[in-house]
Amino acid sequence: MFCINNRKAVVVLLVAALVAALSLSGCGQKNMQETQVMAGENEQLMTIRVAKQFGLVYAPLMVAEKIDFFSKYGLRVEWLTLGSGGAVREAMASNELDAAFMGIPPYLIGWDKGLPAKIAAGYCVIPVSLVTYDENINALADFKAEHKIAVPSPGSIQHILLSMALKKQLGDANALDDNLVALPHPDGAQAMLAKKDVVAHFTTPPYLFEELEQPGYKVVLDGFDAFGQDFNFNVALVTKSYHDNNPQGYAAFVQGLNEAMNWVNENKEKTAELLAPEFQIEKEKLLKYLTAEGVNYTTAPYGLMGFADFMKEAGYISKVPESLSEIAWENILAQVGKREGGPCTLENIQWSK
Repeated sequence: MFCINNRKAVVVLLVAALVAALSLSGCGQKNMQETQVMAGENEQLMTIRVAKQFGLVYAPLMVAEKIDFFSKYGLRVEWLTLGSGGAVREAMASNELDAAFMGIPPYLIGWDKGLPAKIAAGYCVIPVSLVTYDENINALADFKAEHKIAVPSPGSIQHILLSMALKKQLGDANALDDNLVALPHPDGAQAMLAKKDVVAHFTTPPYLFEELEQPGYKVVLDGFDAFGQDFNFNVALVTKSYHDNNPQGYAAFVQGLNEAMNWVNENKEKTAELLAPEFQIEKEKLLKYLTAEGVNYTTAPYGLMGFADFMKEAGYISKVPESLSEIAWENILAQVGKREGGPCTLENIQWSK
């Protein structure tokens, strides 16, 4: 539990974090260099263990591995890459992680089972779509028993979005459960491009864009249509243990994440140059993906409670949060409050047009 002094420390540090983040709109190369400055030459860095997954969604985190946005706030990040939200959830439940990024649905499944973590930040609003190359499939009703669909894992955001659409269109949220094949995004994209083992893939950029560039590949279902409004494709989670016992580290993590997000938004060309080798695509193509319509890197929270009611009704979770405070830390609650009546300043800075 927090003592009073630690609670005050969190509040002060988080306010400072958000103020610093909001001042980043005029940064650029100078800020890139400044992020190399340590919090103090003789000061021992705090450590946080963080997991990410695959895809263009994680561009700010991939950049943060190359450009240190955290050490000047006294924080050292140990990075780990896992293949699905389920794998991340298991690692977090086993105390192998302090922070992680996953979709809201897999987080809610973990929360329902007692996962001791809450949302520390939103993390991107980005296209997610079900793609097929089969000319006979134009709607969900066209899928037959032999048509396999690649998703990252059961309970992933792609799985839940598909279930939401199936409930609306066919009246059965589980109608295509037997069609699902669990594949990490890179493997799903490889299978799709080879037209082997799967006929459809529910995915995100860059895999989504690469698939749609192939002749005859098309979108069967758009994730935003399935959900009905914008939502965070991923959220940043921090464990209760880390949040309570390392308030300075928690505040530094939020602050560094905001800075990494802003740097990517303001330096898309440099981001493409840094990450093109990681994605094994040309810099120019990656820049096109980074600047595509709908690709927005923002820590502002969207749709945090929107999945819960459906997931409870469909049997994925046994209960719904009674309030946002059950699943989100205090800085998120403050940020949502600022959004009443319109976007907050942070959204205006981070939301790319």
